[in-house]
Amino acid sequence: MDELTKQPTDSTGAHALGPDKISVLRWYAVYLLLLLGSSGVLAYLLQRDPLVFNTWEGFKSSVTLAGPAVKLLVFGIYMMLSCTFLPLNTSWIVAALALEELSLPGELWTTVFLVAVTGAIASTVANLNDYHTFTLLLRSKWIARVRHTRTYQVSVRWFERAPFAITFIFNLLPIPFDVARMIAATHRYRRLSFAAGNFTGRLIRYAIIAYVTYRLADKGWVAVVVLLALAVVLGGGRIVIAFIGRCGPRNTARPSAATKSEICPSTNSGRPKALEGRSTKSETNPKHE
Repeated sequence: MDELTKQPTDSTGAHALGPDKISVLRWYAVYLLLLLGSSGVLAYLLQRDPLVFNTWEGFKSSVTLAGPAVKLLVFGIYMMLSCTFLPLNTSWIVAALALEELSLPGELWTTVFLVAVTGAIASTVANLNDYHTFTLLLRSKWIARVRHTRTYQVSVRWFERAPFAITFIFNLLPIPFDVARMIAATHRYRRLSFAAGNFTGRLIRYAIIAYVTYRLADKGWVAVVVLLALAVVLGGGRIVIAFIGRCGPRNTARPSAATKSEICPSTNSGRPKALEGRSTKSETNPKHE
């Protein structure tokens, strides 16, 4: 807490974090408008060409025969709802929409493009909703205390090294718990950069899943496994490097005792040799009155 302004400070205590100046209610209005607008268009399309719910086989057949707009709208609404507070799995629906028998009309690259772009836009909207929700929660003094914890200070120093790259990586890899999203909101990372990192990471991630699923059909889960393995390798490598740096030899950069004595020579009494020589000379040749 900054004693002058009585505002919470950042992790280094360099300056006070004043009011966030973010209109959360305006964002919620935009978010609800997107959801309601997409749902309204979907309802209109389904009214013209309704799905069959009598039997499971009939339902699957009607979904397969549904138009591209219906599939993309259902996909987009689902992705916009998937957030930290409603953690819906997104990989399965990306893969399902990219299956050749259920995919959008067109060849491989058209399907990959439509799935990746739609999913990236919808996921970015969901993550921005998380950002604004965290911002609203942090206006509570009790919750804002997290900024003064040691864990937060260590995390935000790590985030400050490359905020865009960290946001991008956490969206590229299917990491179950996205701590970068919470740190970005707590640290007040710029929303435009936050959205760009989210969109870019999700775009590449969904494109990979859609491409592999279209090519390998029911073995499309391989793409998710590969991305998870990449996340484990990157995280494990980071841990190993940190462990080696902590457990490695540290006395190489420190001067030895002999070096210290050469740099700052002194006697057991702590006096410099020049003064010691004068004292010895005065003791051997005392002045007699």
